[in-house]
Amino acid sequence: MSETTAKPFLKWAGGKSQLLQQFDNYFPSELKEGKIDFYFEPFLGGGAVFFFIAQKYNFKQAFLYDINKELILTYKVVQKDVNKLIDLLYTYDVNYKRLNEDGRKAFYYEIRNDYNTIGYKINYKKYSSLWVKRAAQVIFLNRTCYNGLFRVNRQGGFNVPFGRYKNPKIVDEENLKKVSCLLKKAKIESADFGKINRKISEKSFVYFDPPYKPISNTANFTSYSKCVFDDSQQKRLAEFYKELHRKKSKLMLSNSDPKNEDENDDFFDRLYSDYHIYRVDARRVINSNPEKRGLIKELIIVNY
Repeated sequence: MSETTAKPFLKWAGGKSQLLQQFDNYFPSELKEGKIDFYFEPFLGGGAVFFFIAQKYNFKQAFLYDINKELILTYKVVQKDVNKLIDLLYTYDVNYKRLNEDGRKAFYYEIRNDYNTIGYKINYKKYSSLWVKRAAQVIFLNRTCYNGLFRVNRQGGFNVPFGRYKNPKIVDEENLKKVSCLLKKAKIESADFGKINRKISEKSFVYFDPPYKPISNTANFTSYSKCVFDDSQQKRLAEFYKELHRKKSKLMLSNSDPKNEDENDDFFDRLYSDYHIYRVDARRVINSNPEKRGLIKELIIVNY
């Protein structure tokens, strides 16, 4: 994607920016022919696939979901109040960058503590002015925390430590405004993937990007919300996929390939044996050991 296009405004584990050109080869022909009316993304995350599709193909409306209520709150603020959000981010940016490293570290933990403390005051079902500050904190923490992770503990508290970046891009005004424009054609909700069923028809394209099945015992990045997405949830999703297939909607799902670690692990091959399964190259971006950030296989599963 060129610098003139809208791109994800949050760093997100499992983000798909690096795979967009490969994914484009697997999108349904109906999308490319303008025959898809509605686009659905039940695991929104960083939103790279939505931004790519929304700028390249025509459809009537998008429906974007994620169970992470903080993420959805932030998207809605970008959609509705992008100028107020940008103003607050500039304030964070100026106050943060005038400090030395020790000062920045203290500033970071002050924001993180405030973020974790005032969560109970937020009504996530009713838009309010508190949302703008909350969204600004999400973006600030995402841009200044270690490795750009969004990770929470069992109580839902953001627990990623300070990242020592010399010049983090806390506010990207141009991109945020472009993203806001794209989100005008979207309905954004915090919901479990199973709740989107009633709106899907044969003129729908659904892209699933669930939390990855860990490719090793130590590579578990599913803690992006208090909800656990384990093998039982992967199986539940596979049943939901079959349910939507019966509605004749176009479906595409991506996940890490367990065969990266164990060539005999056919977990997804069994779950989606009735559909087309492809394997493409992806780069492992997040790993504590830089030498282990090499190429791995990513699964693409389609029903067309």
